[in-house]
Amino acid sequence: MCDYSLHAVATRPAEVGETIVTTTFRGTSTRGFASEADLSVAVCLLPGTELAFADNVRYDNRWIWTRTVNSRVGKFGKIDPHIPDRHHDAIEFPDGKYVLVTQLVEGQRATVLQLPVTQPVAEREHKPQIAADTRSTITRLPIG
Repeated sequence: MCDYSLHAVATRPAEVGETIVTTTFRGTSTRGFASEADLSVAVCLLPGTELAFADNVRYDNRWIWTRTVNSRVGKFGKIDPHIPDRHHDAIEFPDGKYVLVTQLVEGQRATVLQLPVTQPVAEREHKPQIAADTRSTITRLPIG
């Protein structure tokens, strides 16, 4: 959920509709997302969380270059989880490319559009059906 290596930083889950900001957390060299209202608290995203950035996304390697992704929407996920001792949190863009969260340039704002469904499929399938009298119906009119 929060792969920021932030053992000494407060965290909380993301909320739909909130604006989050990329930041470097005090006392660390790790970047991640924080609330616009409190940059000291890391906002944790679940894999599948959809984000809309205010501008095209910028990322860097901190020392040499900064690049821009020609996209303002992305989905949070994990890359290379089988490789230990490395950052895994990333944003996937519509063209299939990924950028590690820790490479995102500071100060970028994003809105949390949608959180992933966390209820198992089996539980969703066994919910009671809607009563017949409350269902929407479509009436086909004769042509001609």
